[in-house]
Amino acid sequence: MSKNEKEINKPPTEKKLLGPSKSIFREYFESFVVTLIMAIFGMTFILQAVTVPTGSMQNTILVGDYLLVNKFIFAPGGNPLPFLPQREIQRGDIIVFKFPGYPDSLNKSKAEKEQAGPPFQINFVKRVVGLPGDKIEVRGNEVYINDRLLPEHRVIGDASDEKSALNTKEFEERQLEQSYDVYYSETEIESGGDSDYTFAAPGKPFTVAEDSYFVMGDSRNRSLDSRYWGVVNRNLVIGRAMFV
Repeated sequence: MSKNEKEINKPPTEKKLLGPSKSIFREYFESFVVTLIMAIFGMTFILQAVTVPTGSMQNTILVGDYLLVNKFIFAPGGNPLPFLPQREIQRGDIIVFKFPGYPDSLNKSKAEKEQAGPPFQINFVKRVVGLPGDKIEVRGNEVYINDRLLPEHRVIGDASDEKSALNTKEFEERQLEQSYDVYYSETEIESGGDSDYTFAAPGKPFTVAEDSYFVMGDSRNRSLDSRYWGVVNRNLVIGRAMFV
């Protein structure tokens, strides 16, 4: 056999891959990093999970409910892009926002401000009832928007929670012929009148400023909202509550 025939019949050698092969640990690490980056991006710009600490939105949202907040739906600056599923804030939207705090013009005491919580640090959940340019007038628990009465989302059933001043208990009587000793403690509870609405004074309509929103809780008797501390500026709105 000639030399040329030997070279032709020689089995082909395997080509070596360029670069080092990835280890399983490296593949898992890269997958974890990519997932973490996507999660951080999603929680920063698209979705956020929050819990509801109080009963101001009962029965729509209950104490302890978990909400997913859509942070992408409201267009920044109120200018939605035509190719994206964005829109402006509408009346009736349940929004999550940073508590704006009491305006200095209300001259609230330090204790009252501490009771409401530090501004710009606590997330509140309320319903939008007044849009920029709307005329708002509060008469007791009734709210008039542009001289029209706003329907109330009334609370049905027991709306008490751990922060309520009054808790209810149910008793079941099983033995009718037996007598029971009943013990109770006297507690005085004062109902806040119209004068408590430090921002929306009764009988004094006002106009919602530009880029601001008048918000209230569905449980009006138990809600600390725009009637007390004023309107919510657009830049404090985090997003719209999506799921419960």
